[in-house]
Amino acid sequence: MHIPTHIMSGWCVANLFDLTPRERLFSMIAATAADCDGVGWIFGDEAYWRLHHLAGHNAFFGILASMALAAFSMHRAKSFVIYLALFHLHLLMDSFGSGPDWGISYFWPIQVKWWINPHAWAFFSSWQNITTAGVLLLWTLVIAATNGRTPLEMITPDLDRRLVAWVRKYARHSGGSQAAPPPVPSSASTSSSAPRLYDKM
Repeated sequence: MHIPTHIMSGWCVANLFDLTPRERLFSMIAATAADCDGVGWIFGDEAYWRLHHLAGHNAFFGILASMALAAFSMHRAKSFVIYLALFHLHLLMDSFGSGPDWGISYFWPIQVKWWINPHAWAFFSSWQNITTAGVLLLWTLVIAATNGRTPLEMITPDLDRRLVAWVRKYARHSGGSQAAPPPVPSSASTSSSAPRLYDKM
């Protein structure tokens, strides 16, 4: 699947738990860390096709990455479980959304055995990938409106606050929750409360 989709999956899942801003950032990293094996493209197409979905998409890399992130987290045990779960969510999403030709060698480098999902859908043009990204994006906007934070909360706090303000403003406008105008007094109450000429005499 696309990297932005993985990032949003880590953000949305992290907001289901009581985590610190750093741990939420680490959750996004855990949800995308497997794709570090895609850097093989720097050395050419052959290296990319040989390493991608191999060096980073296996159990041992997931455990090591989760341990490393948990070591710098406040809630180490809980964070480790969340990071490792997000890593496996990445594998699950890739098994369906990376195309029918991509496989995962879960026990590499001990065992090079590829598992290929026969029900995988197309990477670029599938409605499933588009729908998944759309749902996660909508979830991210709901988190911004309700919790007052975005995935940028630690990276660029000022932009994070601006985005939250924009989302909340748009949500109020769309929901029609603007303050109602004060009620117009009736003619009877107006006439009874208005000063009369003989009251001043």
